[in-house]
Amino acid sequence: MNIQFFGAARTVTGSKHLITTEKGTKILLDCGLFQGIQTDELNEKFGFKPADVDYLVLSHAHIDHSGLIPRLVKQGFSGPIYCTAATADLCRVMLLDSAHIQEKDLGRINRRREKQGRPLLDELYNTEDAVHALSLFKSVQYGQTFYLGADNEVAVVLTDAAHLLGSAAVHLTIPDAGTFKQVTFTGDIGRPEDRILRKPDVFPQADYIICESTYGDRLHEKQTDMQGHLLEIVHETCVVRRGKLIIPAFAIDRTQELIYALDQLSSSGKLPQIPVYIDSPLAIRATKIMKEHDECFNPEILAYIEKDGDAFAFPYLKYISDVNESIALNDKAEPCIIISASGMAEAGRIKHHIKNNIGDARATILLVGYASGNTLAGALKRGDKKVNIFGEQFDVLCQVASMESFSGHGDYNEMLSFLSCQTPERVKKVFLVHGEYETQVAFKLKLQAAGFKDILIPAQFENIKV
Repeated sequence: MNIQFFGAARTVTGSKHLITTEKGTKILLDCGLFQGIQTDELNEKFGFKPADVDYLVLSHAHIDHSGLIPRLVKQGFSGPIYCTAATADLCRVMLLDSAHIQEKDLGRINRRREKQGRPLLDELYNTEDAVHALSLFKSVQYGQTFYLGADNEVAVVLTDAAHLLGSAAVHLTIPDAGTFKQVTFTGDIGRPEDRILRKPDVFPQADYIICESTYGDRLHEKQTDMQGHLLEIVHETCVVRRGKLIIPAFAIDRTQELIYALDQLSSSGKLPQIPVYIDSPLAIRATKIMKEHDECFNPEILAYIEKDGDAFAFPYLKYISDVNESIALNDKAEPCIIISASGMAEAGRIKHHIKNNIGDARATILLVGYASGNTLAGALKRGDKKVNIFGEQFDVLCQVASMESFSGHGDYNEMLSFLSCQTPERVKKVFLVHGEYETQVAFKLKLQAAGFKDILIPAQFENIKV
């Protein structure tokens, strides 16, 4: 059996891991879009032939895990795509939205490349490709065993990873060299105290673990401080400085967590009476889907909904779909909160809001999740004094703040807790993916201290026989 790493190898985006069994069955785990600067070629070329892949198992709907599925299908993949029902529902809106962005942004990108004397790009995929891809999705339940390959060669089970609505860790039982090998792909590991989702499930003992490592070198701030910290930033920006609070947030999960936190502050009478705008058609559709999958919710939010009626609606909150209403926010002088996608500020309406407020010393840009270093959000988080937006340089004159407590990724203690259901001596190898290399090196040391012995940090395209 071979495992080859085609994405999220010593980096955070573009998750793709290809397992080839002894019988030659090819199983792709995730098919994510690379995000950030200079990722065009990585997204254009897979490094393998899509038509040769037999099955795709998808851990969750985030674009860095699902965003190249339409291109995979466009280039010849025709097998089934297995995931949870919530993931399938989210992908129906996310992949169509991604296709729309591909179509919309290609002309602007190519005009800039032409000026730079660089070759023009073909579209990665379009709406028709996304629709075709969505027809291949097959939903499975957590804990349900399904089979891949001739004669049910490989058994697969998904367990709740608590990172995103419907997110899953993938567990494969693969016959190899006269025995069976247990392979776990963690996907992205969520947090045991998520404000909306249930706790992560324990999972079966594995021989090999493909493990994410995004926050392998850091701890999040205490959850108990979250609402007070958020309220402090709102008050300082909107009440004291009379500015706008701009929050880049992933349309799914992160935006809903923010709405829920603001809803609680509003219900308790602590939130200033200022407009709060959710400026993201995708987030609006995602919020509707989230409400339809409350089987994924934890007991606390279910109790709050029973008491409050709705965790995602409160006075002064307005959802904006219309593009003209979005543009009109630029002309509003009064303080307000604008939450918009994408979380890494690489696409969508948020780039316009940042562009229009980055030079205003009264404003604050609040970063509430992971931001890869080569993205606009990453540059702001790093403290860059000048940033590139739509090909132009802008001075960063606004305030920039960060709240790690909103992250959907577990920190190193939470990831170690997730792995604590394993007997380390029985795990033959751990492969660290979905993390920056320096972070992975730090997490490797923590895993070794916890008893895991053989830990590898695979490079892009590295092929490992196990």
